[in-house]
Amino acid sequence: MNKDLIKVLDYSTPEILALLDEADALKKSKSKTRLDLKGKTVGLVFQKPSNRTRVSFEVGVHQLGGNCIYLGPEEINLGKRESTADVARTLSRYLDAIVARVFHHQDVADLAKYASVPVINGLCDLYHPCQALADVQTIREKFGSFKGLNVAYVGDGNNVFHSLMTACAKVGANVRFAGPRGYDPDGQILKKVQALAKSNGCSVTTGRDPHAAVKGAHVLYADVWVSMGQEKETNQRIKDFKGFQINANLAKAAHKDYIFMHCLPAHRGLEVTKDIIDGEHSVIFDQAENRLHAQKAVLLHLLKGTKQ
Repeated sequence: MNKDLIKVLDYSTPEILALLDEADALKKSKSKTRLDLKGKTVGLVFQKPSNRTRVSFEVGVHQLGGNCIYLGPEEINLGKRESTADVARTLSRYLDAIVARVFHHQDVADLAKYASVPVINGLCDLYHPCQALADVQTIREKFGSFKGLNVAYVGDGNNVFHSLMTACAKVGANVRFAGPRGYDPDGQILKKVQALAKSNGCSVTTGRDPHAAVKGAHVLYADVWVSMGQEKETNQRIKDFKGFQINANLAKAAHKDYIFMHCLPAHRGLEVTKDIIDGEHSVIFDQAENRLHAQKAVLLHLLKGTKQ
């Protein structure tokens, strides 16, 4: 069993499917309250603000009978006020698990290296595994299986895309990426995931043509063009991403029963038009809700049977 959840690549296909099954069961359960995490405390170490990640984890831990404590940048400044190693070792004496939302992947990797309790990556610059698990849960929920599905991602080859393409490759869904030059996914991560996809009978392709990516796609996926910390690049990014907006004209090429997904927050009128994100094909709030269920499944997977 994995000690941590740092990236989806660390989990096997059976492990991911087991997490999805658990998430589905939690979602269908008539009772929201369980005592699986009674006596356990989960710490949220956040360098970046959050809506969905913070609230879904706090609510999820509470629903599982545990306690949650939020530690923002004013309390813990990883690697500056105190070394990451010291933070990890100290928090391990108080907490049963750590959820880290950080700017740099090395910070969450170091937390996992030095902590003796499970560490969950709540987002870093390279990966967003919790989002990806909720994404594939939502896709399976809408289509019943992954076989033969085409997922089209239009925009920035960022942390969200890295985890999304990995999760899809693990479960057997095809992924097509379209983005402007200079915004491709990380080459080393892409190479690993393409090899993984091939072994699982699916594919991950990249290109510059959003129409080619979207043609016949069952899932259209967008993310913001300007993420937190990139505000100074706003004007340049808007210029660079011209032509990569998901709109009604582009969506015409998709499968007639396509769904639209977005990890949120969204900028209507930039990466997606209002009629698409608020239209009948959009599942963004089902997707957001599934963050709660998928993360509860992860917590149970990592904490079940640990010492209280």
